[in-house]
Amino acid sequence: MADPGFQQLQQALADHLRDPERFPPPADIEPRRLAIYRRLFYNNVLNLLGNGFPVLKAVVGPEQWPRLVRDFYRDHASHTPYFPQFGEEFVRYLAKERMPREKDWPFMAELAHFERVERTLLNARDSEAALPDERALDPLSGVPSLVPHARLLAYEFPVHRIGEDFRPAQPGKAPTYLLAYRAGPKRVRFAVLNALGARLLWRIREEPSTGDEQVRRTLDDFGLEQEAALRRQGESLLQRFRKLGVLVVSPPEAVTGAH
Repeated sequence: MADPGFQQLQQALADHLRDPERFPPPADIEPRRLAIYRRLFYNNVLNLLGNGFPVLKAVVGPEQWPRLVRDFYRDHASHTPYFPQFGEEFVRYLAKERMPREKDWPFMAELAHFERVERTLLNARDSEAALPDERALDPLSGVPSLVPHARLLAYEFPVHRIGEDFRPAQPGKAPTYLLAYRAGPKRVRFAVLNALGARLLWRIREEPSTGDEQVRRTLDDFGLEQEAALRRQGESLLQRFRKLGVLVVSPPEAVTGAH
């Protein structure tokens, strides 16, 4: 059983390293060593997040970025001991915990999530992407599925355009829908979707059925008539997504609940 006194010392040291202005250092630890520990821990987090969120770092700027990281380091109770997973913790902090400061950009949480998705797909194992695709099957008669290395994303801000030359103060007039997908072992691409394409992919992900049925249901969702031109548009979207490598097609009988 751990010594309660040692546990208290560990907690006091951790509190001081995260927030030295609020928590005094433990007694009997040399100030010079404490200063080294403070710099080491904070700089590790600063470098890790800077490498993981380069666009956000550039947009926030060299003056505000260290303060943002310091706020996260001080205020967020991380649920992982692994540095590579700190990115998830940072996204969670921006989206759910951080109260807006005067110089915060309103899109920071969404931009951080966008960058994290890209990094996650880059680091994903190649084997996870392998799914059988019945090439002889038409995506309308077969059951299309989204591959593991693809993500359907929706944001209030046009995060894919944000950079040092574009910092929107207000959300877009309509949501931004994006499809993130692997385009090779070390490459991630993003396709901009309209509302129809995004809804079609959502249905494919959430409610497996034949492609023809998915197109019909998607048109119904928008209150659109089942006109031949619109159905051809839905078919064209299915063909486009399959060509991008984000959809695979299975026989109808292979999917439980397919119509």
